[in-house]
Amino acid sequence: MTRKYVNQLRPEETVNEVFQVTSRQLRPNRNGILYLQMRLADRTGSLDARMWNVDETILNRFDAGDYVRVEGTTQIFQGAIQLIVSRLQRVPAAEVDPSDFSLVNTLEIDRAMNQLAERLRGINNPHLRALIDSFLLDEEFMAKLAESPAAVSFHHAYRGGLAIHIANMLEMAASIAPLYPLLDKDLLLAGVFLHDIGKINEFAGGSELTYTDSGQLLGHITIGLELLAEAVDKVEKLLGETFPEELLLRLKHMLVSHHGEYEFGSVRLPMTLEAMALHCLDYLDSRMAACVERIQGDPPFDNTWTAFFPALNRKLYRGTNNGGV
Repeated sequence: MTRKYVNQLRPEETVNEVFQVTSRQLRPNRNGILYLQMRLADRTGSLDARMWNVDETILNRFDAGDYVRVEGTTQIFQGAIQLIVSRLQRVPAAEVDPSDFSLVNTLEIDRAMNQLAERLRGINNPHLRALIDSFLLDEEFMAKLAESPAAVSFHHAYRGGLAIHIANMLEMAASIAPLYPLLDKDLLLAGVFLHDIGKINEFAGGSELTYTDSGQLLGHITIGLELLAEAVDKVEKLLGETFPEELLLRLKHMLVSHHGEYEFGSVRLPMTLEAMALHCLDYLDSRMAACVERIQGDPPFDNTWTAFFPALNRKLYRGTNNGGV
């Protein structure tokens, strides 16, 4: 039987379909009665869903990242389609077609991996080049990079999302570097590549967009510093010399400051040109990706506005041509 995708859903429609849960939480209504709020997705988009009159045990039946078969009815709420769920059942990953839920295909991921490797091979600084090569030649690391999302929900939250995020940032870095002569282009490219490498161990593998234990306890910045230290040790043994102290300090600073502000989880504020550029590029690509994903994936698609986007505290304007959707 042909499945019905998110972008095919219309108001007041009966639904019996399998979706992937990207987020779920219990909330109380005005009377203190619990309801389940979820975000359900497939390869064409995502929508909010609610299930009324539940208790805490519902959370034992499935987790974020799981596939669930839901039965219910769609309705318009605050200008957007939401699904009111009457029945819900977890579906084993082996029983679904992954292509129904992947926002990008293998060719796109391969293209991003080749693109980032080609851009990084343009680094001229011998120490930085040796450091980056230690990652590019590590088959296990590169395989994890190709599989990793860049986030659980906000941006590039899908298999291969991290590679696409890094590839985008590397292209932007190469474009802006000539505009600022004091900027060290090699250092910026290296920092862009390394800033999120801890995410390969922060997130669980497979289809589930969930955190590992080390991801929960340490976070990708700390994990990234550990991976950087291991790589530097390998390079020093290979070259038979100490990695330049100031160069390493600048790299570490880029990793710990790339979130830009303390309230966003930054360990330090950016205090070098390269760190400031890295933060701005990271902010630009993550926000643009989040907006594009919301505009393209938030039904109903004939609306000029998306539903309210809590992560950015605003709705997004599609325009009369629906942003090209």
